Amino acid sequence: MLRDAIVRKLTYDVGRSQNAASDREWFMATARAVRDLIVDRWMATTRSAYETGAKQVYYLSLEFLIGRLLRDNIDNLGLTEEVNDALAPLGVTFERIRMAEPDAALGNGGLGRLAACFMESMASLGVPAFGYGIRYDHGLFRQVVTNGWQHEYPEDWLALGNPWEFAKPEIAPEIGFGGWVEGSLAEGPCVWRPDELVHAVAYDTPVVGWRGRSMTTLRLWSARAPDPLKLEAFNRGDHVGALADRVRMESISKVLYPGDETPAGQELRLRQQYFFTSAALQDLVRRHLRVYGGLGSMPDRVAIQLNDTHPAIAIAELMRICLDQHRIPWDEAWRITIGSFGYTNHTLLPEALESWPVGLIERLLPRHMQIIYLINARHLADLRERFPGDDALAASVSLIHENAERRVRMGHLAFIGSHRVNGVSALHTDLLRRTVFHDLDRVAPGRIVGITNGITFRRWLHQSNRRLCALIDSAIGPKFRDDPRALEGLVPLAEDAGFQGDVALVKRQNKQALAETIRAELGLVIDPAAMMDVQIKRIHEYKRQLLNLIETIALVEAIRADPAGGWEPRVKVFAGKAAASYHRAKLIIRLAHDIGVAVNDDPALHGLLKVVFLPNYNVSAAELIVPAADLSEQISTAGMEASGTGNMKLALNGALTIGTRDGATVEIAERVPKDTIFLFGLNADEVAERRARGTGGWPAIAAAPRLAAVLDALEQGAYSPDEPDRYRDLVASLRGADPFMVAADFEAYWATQRRVDRLWREPASWTRATILNTAHMAWFSSDRTIAEYATKIWNIPVARRIAAQPAETGAPLESRRGG
Repeated sequence: MLRDAIVRKLTYDVGRSQNAASDREWFMATARAVRDLIVDRWMATTRSAYETGAKQVYYLSLEFLIGRLLRDNIDNLGLTEEVNDALAPLGVTFERIRMAEPDAALGNGGLGRLAACFMESMASLGVPAFGYGIRYDHGLFRQVVTNGWQHEYPEDWLALGNPWEFAKPEIAPEIGFGGWVEGSLAEGPCVWRPDELVHAVAYDTPVVGWRGRSMTTLRLWSARAPDPLKLEAFNRGDHVGALADRVRMESISKVLYPGDETPAGQELRLRQQYFFTSAALQDLVRRHLRVYGGLGSMPDRVAIQLNDTHPAIAIAELMRICLDQHRIPWDEAWRITIGSFGYTNHTLLPEALESWPVGLIERLLPRHMQIIYLINARHLADLRERFPGDDALAASVSLIHENAERRVRMGHLAFIGSHRVNGVSALHTDLLRRTVFHDLDRVAPGRIVGITNGITFRRWLHQSNRRLCALIDSAIGPKFRDDPRALEGLVPLAEDAGFQGDVALVKRQNKQALAETIRAELGLVIDPAAMMDVQIKRIHEYKRQLLNLIETIALVEAIRADPAGGWEPRVKVFAGKAAASYHRAKLIIRLAHDIGVAVNDDPALHGLLKVVFLPNYNVSAAELIVPAADLSEQISTAGMEASGTGNMKLALNGALTIGTRDGATVEIAERVPKDTIFLFGLNADEVAERRARGTGGWPAIAAAPRLAAVLDALEQGAYSPDEPDRYRDLVASLRGADPFMVAADFEAYWATQRRVDRLWREPASWTRATILNTAHMAWFSSDRTIAEYATKIWNIPVARRIAAQPAETGAPLESRRGG
């Protein structure tokens, strides 16, 4: 019995009696008991892949934002009732122990959450897969907001152990850094003599697919120094110095995205990227050779997917392994490499398309720099044959950027070394071809393909919104749990007053749960009947939390000027982390705080507007906020958000979208009825044209008295009386270049928010729209996304394929480009 298994785990693994056990200890015991039920199926899945000769996917990502796993694993195994029944006689409630599990601090935002969704979808579809990343001791950071300012503290998610992982100390490949290279610079084998070696120790976590039919493996690497300390120095009394090398080596797996403002920080980031990609490639090559005997079959048996540019150094590393360790000729090594790799680009932002100083790579990875030079020389020689005399094209597509500081373009390396490069939405793919990779697309036409991101409905509907899921189940049956296309059965119910009432009640209950959390964490009382207007994402200027906040101030002043103007109660909910060194993003968090201080207790507003910033946003916070949201803010500058997945999660749970024609929001707009989404603002082409003209923000400000008044108030310290100049530079950026089109889009945003108000005043119409949003979101399942990767990039059959769903209307190409 499961109950007996849990008690045994509590007694013999945790070492605690039932009477003395804490919620955390009950969680550890339950997780261990559930893990035991996973292991046999997990091993059987892995064994089957090798016995059948199935092609394997190896997914390399610097982030895997997996969140809490207890409910995820229990639901996917179909054990929810059994676990509840086992715990009840023990006087333990599942919800209480579930909350004792810490969020795994393995990611930052959409990139890491996407990787987690993909691992679960690959398991659900029966795609044999390993995910490779870093087992960060302290994650990104724990965000604490004090007096409006963000402060960063280490996460401690591993402090009490992780019951889901299996340590594999016997799997510990050596990772080299520095040193010198013996041999010629020609294309033959050389010997790299690193002057520093670090061990990458494997930790495996099984990822359970839907209904437990198959599983994938998340293998994370932890850095360990070969020697725990220099004993001679320790015995001489240099106790700190004796540990210096160990601390330096093991810093590789301490935190995600260490600050890179210093040369030391930049070096650590490159060390991290090479550390996990080298460990992954050594591991997968070892496993491949054990089964197939040689590397020539890798493109037929292995698909290595690079999740953004962070793992791009893997291209040079696989070439090194082929050339130097297995003495494979260059042409054959390049065939193996390019045939094995695919590259997913996630951004058009220059700072995210990484480049590293040539000198840094030469010092840290000297053999890889040689290989990059040789890849580039062959690449440019081929180009000059095909495009003679086109020096501008050669400079554009070269792997080396020949500026004041010569740098290696990692996005170019990933592109040249992969047989397929994919964008993550229709608009983003089109912009890749037209902008960032325009010249590379000329050189390698057809290499770029488009695969729009998706989310796992198991996590983001079945688990996070149980009330809505139960209601849908009772209305149209359980088929949607296996095939999300069955959600279309909700369409006729959108007109049913009784079903509308049931949906509204579920939303009200979800909002009540959010309101209770806000009161517990922030001491702020909010009205669950108010509209929950939500913007939850990483704080960045292009995501335009600032536009939302400026509109909030304008709304405050409008309510004060006309208290009887028929305003509806609204709660603005913000959450997200700013990069530790990103001062302006931190200033935007401070502005949200200052506005909240000014308005939340203002009697002149009659409780019509509240502003909330929830600190330390993570997966568990999203699981609370998403089901409670009424309005989803997807207001990035058009052409800058590659896809977004928060937009999908919120729309699936019935939040209506106010957004720009950016990322996957364009495709959501193609699938939901036009009267259930609120689009506004410049499209991507108009943004590019405005930038090219150098228009800046002042014409838009001059034409918008409401906006001008808000900016004047900020400049004069109306929302920062303790520091009147706090927002002067922020306002100056809008009056000047306005690079993210905040001023340019303000009036359209204001007008669209008033359209939102008008629909909100008609509860039946609003609820009808929420039902139709949920009903039309099936295409955004990550199962569909993975099936497309399998077909377009990996050449892997998917037995449990999720068929593509056409858009509701045949939107013209211009609309997919943001028009």
